[in-house]
Amino acid sequence: MSSTNQTAIVATATAAVLATGVLAYAVWFDYRRRTQPEFRRQLRRNERRQARVQKVEAQHSQQAQRQAIKRAVDDAKEEGFPTSSEEKEQYFLEQVQNGEILGADPANAIDAALAFYKALKVYPTPGDLISIYDNTVAKPILDVLAEMIAYDGTLKIGASYTNPSIDVAEMMRELGGVPGVGLD
Repeated sequence: MSSTNQTAIVATATAAVLATGVLAYAVWFDYRRRTQPEFRRQLRRNERRQARVQKVEAQHSQQAQRQAIKRAVDDAKEEGFPTSSEEKEQYFLEQVQNGEILGADPANAIDAALAFYKALKVYPTPGDLISIYDNTVAKPILDVLAEMIAYDGTLKIGASYTNPSIDVAEMMRELGGVPGVGLD
């Protein structure tokens, strides 16, 4: 029993020393921050440096994602799409199911969007399917899908109500209204 008491006393003393050390450091840090202008400047510089590093990392991440999207769309085009109506229907159902399964994990946003993109390519009225996706698919996946659609110039989303010869998606690409148009 005495060894258990000694262990408890040592643990309590260690915790007290650590807590005192943390408190002393906090008081010292606050004192320096309040009284030394050079210390404040150094803190601000470090903060700005961290913000710049995070901004650069975010830009690199975004560029890498755009490259991955371009590769995925190019690979999908290279694979080709079914031509007969039965094959298209089966392919559509498979791709939508794959998209829903992959969409459950946010880490698979590009793969899920690619599956939805493939389904969109074989669907007879893609504009209607996009409105369905808008109500059922998570926003991060929709954003990736929008970049895929913007990158693919061959995808005809829908015609204008007043003039069927005008493709609304093409008009949006020309006006720069589709998110992620700067995929170059």
